[in-house]
Amino acid sequence: MRGVQAIIFDLDDTLWEVGPVIVRAEHAMLAFLAERYPRVLERHTLDSMRDVRARMALEHPAMRHDFTWLRLESLRHHARDAGYPESMAQEAFEVFYRTRNEVTLYDDVLPALEQLSVRFRLFAVSNGNADLATIGLGRFFEHALAAREAGVLKPDPRIFELLLQRAGLGTGQVVHVGDDAVADVEGARRAGVTPVWLNRRGKEWPAAASPPPLTVSTLAELVRLFD
Repeated sequence: MRGVQAIIFDLDDTLWEVGPVIVRAEHAMLAFLAERYPRVLERHTLDSMRDVRARMALEHPAMRHDFTWLRLESLRHHARDAGYPESMAQEAFEVFYRTRNEVTLYDDVLPALEQLSVRFRLFAVSNGNADLATIGLGRFFEHALAAREAGVLKPDPRIFELLLQRAGLGTGQVVHVGDDAVADVEGARRAGVTPVWLNRRGKEWPAAASPPPLTVSTLAELVRLFD
């Protein structure tokens, strides 16, 4: 792949599996609420709290890109509803967020980042709110851009365009690696960036999508693309 100077990575479900992480984080938050603010759980289950957060996204479409705000705002709602101070929201979120950043990296992540970071500038673009420094990967990445900061979610091309502007890179100088056919592959394409689909689970390429991109099943395969 000639001319490539930088690689952009998605984070959730690309460098680690995110589903179990979120479940653990939510249960840690529930345990905290049960101990410190029990009236919340007299009114809500985890499912109903998720429903409230989903409703917040519908009621505040301009904030749907900001997962941190949505969770904090829903927690503020629960605090008011249960007669607690709104400071409860920040306390509960901190418990959630600490566990949210306790991820288990896929086995190929560290070897790949160690090799690629020597040869390329590495960046991250994510719809989520994981913190690479907290996770221990910050040393590999020049910059990480979250949807919360960009103001839009992938596949909106503006999140990629903002990163390229900050990095001083052209579309032909980067590739984007991610697991999601729409958010990552189509989003990168809309921005004029070459996508690499990381298909760890052998999924079928969506028939409704544009032709399949360059595909790898592991990050070890990605490293070999640049040999």
